[in-house]
Order: sequence, then C-alpha cells, then structure tokens
Amino acid sequence: MPMTKQPQVEKQRLPYRLREPFLSSKELALFRVLNELMGDRFVICPKVAVNDVFYILRPNENVHFYNKIFRKHVDFLLCDLQTFKPSFGVEIVKPIVKDNAREADLFMLELFTDAGIPLVHISSSEAYEARDIVTLFQLAATKIGGTAAARVDKVGDTVPNCPECGKMMVLRIYRSGEFTGRTYYGCMDSPKCSGVVSID
Repeated sequence: MPMTKQPQVEKQRLPYRLREPFLSSKELALFRVLNELMGDRFVICPKVAVNDVFYILRPNENVHFYNKIFRKHVDFLLCDLQTFKPSFGVEIVKPIVKDNAREADLFMLELFTDAGIPLVHISSSEAYEARDIVTLFQLAATKIGGTAAARVDKVGDTVPNCPECGKMMVLRIYRSGEFTGRTYYGCMDSPKCSGVVSID
C-alpha cells in the first residue's frame, strides 16, 4: 500500500523583526564625528541602557528611582579603552528654546553629574562640526570639575584644559621612551596641538 506524503508544516517565525536603521541619520552623523575625534582614545558605545551604567541602592525602597531609568538609554557612552570605565555620556537633544530644557534631559544631566561623569548635550542635527563638538565636551568636563569636586577620588577623574590652546585634554599613556607606561594628559586636538600636562 503506497505511503501518503504528509504535508509539510511551515515553521512559524517568531514575532520579532530587525529594527532598521539601528542608528538614525542624526545619530549616525554624530557617531562618525565622535569616532573621527576620539576613536583612538575611547570606545564609543551607542544606545547604552542607563540601568547598565547605574544601579539603585536599596532597590526595594527606591522603586520610584528605578522607574526613572527603566527603558532609558544614553545615546553614546565613551569608555576608557583599557578598563571600559565610562568617561563621557553624550545625548542628542532638541534645541533649547528660552532655557526651557526637557525634564528628561535635566534628569539625565543630574544623574551623570552626580556620578562625576560629564554628560555632553548636543543639539539634534543632520551634520555636526568637529570644533563645536570639542567645545561642548570641554564645557561638560569643566562643569564636572566644579560641581563634583567633592566626589573625585583620583587625579585622573578631573580633566584639565590644554595649556597651549585651552581645549579639553584626554588621559593617555606613554608608549615608548623613558616614561613608558606612565599616564599623562594630552590635548584632544593632538597631533595638531602638542599640549601636555604631567601627572605626578
């Protein structure tokens, strides 16, 4: 007796689809500028969940505070190349009209400032000027140096301004020579600017 062929049952797909694009045109434009400026100094992580960066003390007592960061992300997190310690947060924000900043933007600023991490607010745009970005980073780092001085545990947690051009400096390591392995601050605009600040 011939065997009847069983009809194939089509496997049902899971109800998930890939989000496209992963980065919007504005996010991608900023990522490219950040990578050009700092790709050799920081790991640039896009769309990082805030609760992967911060945790809540006594979560059972502070449910309200958890809700404030649940499902929130920072547009870009710049981390140390070696330790992955967060060094800067970057948020794309809507242009502020008459000092009327969004409550969510102000909360993120308070959150990062309280942790001693500069948060850079950059107005949303389809194109970004590298010089403007550097200035915003410098301003954010300067604010942290003033408002969070009491929370600084190490010299490396504060960022000096370049003695040559006044721009923000970044922590670096001598790769060769008599100071091999020692850390120092070099100008963000290196090699165009040769400004250096030693760390004793």
